[in-house]
Amino acid sequence: MNAERVDSRVFDFTVDATSGCARSGTLELPHGTVETPCFMPVGTQGTVRALSPNDLRAAGATLVLANTYHLHVRPGEQVVAQLGALHRFMAWDRPLLTDSGGFQVFSLEGFRRVDEDGVEFQSHVDGGRRRLTPERATEIQWTLGADIAMAFDHVVPGGADAATARDALERTLRWLERCGKRHEELKASHDATTPRSTVEAGHSLQRGVLASCDQTLWPILQGGAHLQLRTEGLRRVLDLGSWTGIAIGGLSVGEPKAVMYDMLERLEPKLPALPRYLMGVGFPEDLVAAVERGVDLFDCVAPTRHGRNGSAFTPDGPVNIRNAEHREDPRPLDDSCDCETCTTFSRGYLRHLFVAEELLGLRLLSLHNVRYLIRLAEDMRAAIRRNAFGPWADAWRRRYLRSGSA
Repeated sequence: MNAERVDSRVFDFTVDATSGCARSGTLELPHGTVETPCFMPVGTQGTVRALSPNDLRAAGATLVLANTYHLHVRPGEQVVAQLGALHRFMAWDRPLLTDSGGFQVFSLEGFRRVDEDGVEFQSHVDGGRRRLTPERATEIQWTLGADIAMAFDHVVPGGADAATARDALERTLRWLERCGKRHEELKASHDATTPRSTVEAGHSLQRGVLASCDQTLWPILQGGAHLQLRTEGLRRVLDLGSWTGIAIGGLSVGEPKAVMYDMLERLEPKLPALPRYLMGVGFPEDLVAAVERGVDLFDCVAPTRHGRNGSAFTPDGPVNIRNAEHREDPRPLDDSCDCETCTTFSRGYLRHLFVAEELLGLRLLSLHNVRYLIRLAEDMRAAIRRNAFGPWADAWRRRYLRSGSA
């Protein structure tokens, strides 16, 4: 395996087919090609919980997300850089996206203080006080070396009123400008000095960052559940730079799903022909609804978190493998699935693993759930290319939602 493979074609996005608002596309990144719609497994601390890189490759993952906040707090971006940057550190030779840490920092209610410069917060690891600014968030992600870095944003709860959402939007836009400026400085320094060990403008980075690291910065659109703010924010985001992709943040953070769907539907005609990334969404019915509304990329901890708790995604809705009805069931979890779990083990055995608290059960259900969402994305791509997404989505919903458990 070569964890430093870099493609000469970078950051190109082509929409290959459409069906209504649903899109099938190809995103070229330094470490490989990503076909969209695409689900990204979440590797919070440089690992997708319970799964190895080989598991992820077997599941068909092409793009993985890692968490800037967690890697900054532990082991520190300098350690990651010293060990060859994030791709080599976690032995993942395909594309990586790092979030900015904004969501994690703002979820530390009572343990953080926000001002115009950035956020001061208390580490959940050692209790120490740390400070994250747009510049530092950008530098940390540059040091980690992901293909895609996200701008530092201000996140508010789903039910935030217009004034609160306006304040967060304005701050996010000011911070985006600072992120963009710092990212351009880092790229200019990289171009001017090879190999890179330090950067200009008084900010130093640790030795060991790969000189071949190409990276793009994506903005995050905020605005809460207020269409006027989202529309204004989108216009101002696009005025601030020539971006290679855009993220929609601040949804799936407590608002009703109908509100999220409505916002995506109203935003879709206004969005540019860039890759569109809906942050933090990973339940099957939400992926289908969002692709129907023109979204391309998704991430969420749901498949692995639910897998560790014994809940599995299937075409007929979620299955709780702990239930007694599975005790003597010889069937696979999902007879249409080609993952190791479904081609090897019975429901009865999987239930036994969870009842006996065996760790293998956590891995097997996590692996299946990740594969399920990746297969779902593959099926959606195929339906879009047939120009049949609407009928496919209707049939999928009739089956998945019929039990009432989803």
